[in-house]
Amino acid sequence: MTTSAPSIPAQIITGKARLAGVLGWPVAHSRSPALHNYWLRRYGVDGAYVPLPAAPACFEAAVRGLQAAGFRGANVTIPHKEAAYSLADELDESARRAGAVNTFVFREDGTILGLSTDGDGFVASLEAEGLPPRPRTRALLLGAGGAARSVAAALQDRGVEVCITNRTQERATALAAALPGADVLPWSVWERELGAFALLVNTTSLGMEGGPDPRFSPSLAHAADDLVVADIVYVPRMTPLLASAQQQGLRTVGGLGMLLHQARLGFREWFGVDPQVDKATQDYVLGSL
Repeated sequence: MTTSAPSIPAQIITGKARLAGVLGWPVAHSRSPALHNYWLRRYGVDGAYVPLPAAPACFEAAVRGLQAAGFRGANVTIPHKEAAYSLADELDESARRAGAVNTFVFREDGTILGLSTDGDGFVASLEAEGLPPRPRTRALLLGAGGAARSVAAALQDRGVEVCITNRTQERATALAAALPGADVLPWSVWERELGAFALLVNTTSLGMEGGPDPRFSPSLAHAADDLVVADIVYVPRMTPLLASAQQQGLRTVGGLGMLLHQARLGFREWFGVDPQVDKATQDYVLGSL
């Protein structure tokens, strides 16, 4: 269902425009440009936010080029979040805890500040749906990349017991070792063990339009009736995993809310305005999906 976009002013772009973007591979699916440019128009900011496709081998060169071109910073998405962690000159506490960076701030002295807003953005999306993480419950995370670590750290900070499963067992084990208290479940058995969890989170690109397996739809037959199923993928908005969960009567949380809430901090850093995550914002981004 498409929602008509609310009326907003024309975008302002002059020779003094502030510039930012999103680095990813692929990046064509990203709705961050639609979101940030909506906010730029809404708040009358002289600036632009653009998609920046960068292959892994070219990632550092791309970042240095953006700095040299006067960009204020950039978001970082799959598969660059861990590489971004290594590239940053300084990390805030969120990035150190997550072991990954999804937001760069390019400083005037030439240094790069790395932030991680994914975890808190994910939790905020749950809270916005009236489903805040419950202490002493168990969450199962699919995936062991940068987004998984950010989400896992944020959940642990709120008292949730985290378990990780990944197609490559070694990556899951390494991530659990970096997050004391986290457990590991083999990928081959997680569907059968789903009844032990209150929250299931897909932190991988499985199910993403244009991703490695856009039809990803595992069995949820063993899920508890009160399981909440969340997917950080938001293109398509209704992923096969979420559709399967809804058919089974389970509560679901899509990736759009995480996108909106994690974007606020970067926008504030680059453009000097703290934007609202409200119905007008959601309606606009939904209209771009």
